[in-house]
Amino acid sequence: MPTGRVYDDVFLQEGPLWHFDKPRRLEVIREQLEACGLWDELLPLPVTEADTQLISTVHEPAYIEDVRTASEMGGDEFDLDTVVTRGTYQAAASAVGGCAAAIDAMLAGDVRNAVCLVRPPGHQALPDRALGSCIFNTLAITAEHALAAHGLERVAVVDFDVRHGAGLQQHFLDRRDVLYISLHQYPLSPGTGAVEETGVGDGLGYTVNLPLPPGASDRHIQACFSEVILPVLLALYQPQLILVAAGYGGHYADEAADLDLSVQSFYVITRLLAEVAEAVCEGHLCLALEGGYDFDALGYCVANSVAALLGRPAAYQDTPQNNTATPHLDREVGEMLQFHRARMAQA
Repeated sequence: MPTGRVYDDVFLQEGPLWHFDKPRRLEVIREQLEACGLWDELLPLPVTEADTQLISTVHEPAYIEDVRTASEMGGDEFDLDTVVTRGTYQAAASAVGGCAAAIDAMLAGDVRNAVCLVRPPGHQALPDRALGSCIFNTLAITAEHALAAHGLERVAVVDFDVRHGAGLQQHFLDRRDVLYISLHQYPLSPGTGAVEETGVGDGLGYTVNLPLPPGASDRHIQACFSEVILPVLLALYQPQLILVAAGYGGHYADEAADLDLSVQSFYVITRLLAEVAEAVCEGHLCLALEGGYDFDALGYCVANSVAALLGRPAAYQDTPQNNTATPHLDREVGEMLQFHRARMAQA
């Protein structure tokens, strides 16, 4: 069964020259996938704008209308990081529509898994406002679509963007039909995602934050997966669908953050999630692009994720520049993992 691909020129809309979320991000990804022969292995999926009814499952109607109006008027700056241009509403609504179409194709048996190469990013967006260049919370809306349109009862969202998905966490904080797992640098804007944030009310225990200190490396990521993420997904939750907020700013070359990850790490992350999906939900795994702003690193990392989805060997390898022993980082990460081990023992 093929791997689906969501990609369209609507996502190549231009913003201000100073803004970091540039259409070149997607162009580089496509170039790298073509260079290593993976682009044509992906099955193109339809991209249409999501309607306001679907978007309003997460966002307030007044905010949706603010984005639409700002786009129609030629653009606006919503905050220091978030810019709306003439094409933003169409692109953000199409990102939602494309991801929803990927889920429909997956659950219809047309594709096994999918990668959604979309802009703008979404995981920080809140119900009533944009945040961190995120306009509509694409995966939160996609999860709502999967639950409502397909009758699913358990959806997992795994977020490996270097910044915490404040909007994703807030939307599902008191629910257990969506498990939210985030692996991110901490502290880092937006400042949420401490290890103690584990959900509230009926959702207590269904938010899992794995905050990594600056300088954390591949081995710390792999420990988070082997000791927490995999056991939670495989043994405790067993989701019927896995959505992935796939951000690549943790690569060592990306100056927007301070993690020390190699391109191989993103191959391993995706391969492990694909293996979990095969074990518990017929391979149903959907990656949606979030951050990652070093063009070269982004292209290589996404190509490795796609190779893992396709069951191919890693397409690229590199070596972090600060690949040295870091006992203080090992200690900090170990303490965070012990917090989760203690909670899992009580589950």
